[in-house]
Amino acid sequence: MAITLEQVIEVLEDVEEDVDYENETALVDGGVLDSFDILSIISALNDEFDISIPAKDIVPENFNSAAALRDLVERLVEED
Repeated sequence: MAITLEQVIEVLEDVEEDVDYENETALVDGGVLDSFDILSIISALNDEFDISIPAKDIVPENFNSAAALRDLVERLVEED
């Protein structure tokens, strides 16, 4: 099952809507998202895609862009 960028962006916009997810590449490193946002995103992605994001994958490089998050979700869906 291919996860689209649009699917991930929809989930992200439910958490924090005033962000340019299509172009932003430093969501964590640039301070766009705070730790509460990250926890909300993890919960929303887990629910939306029926995955469980392990602690080892909760690192800035996986959360700095919608594309990185899509790649993470796609990998976890395929592993399941």
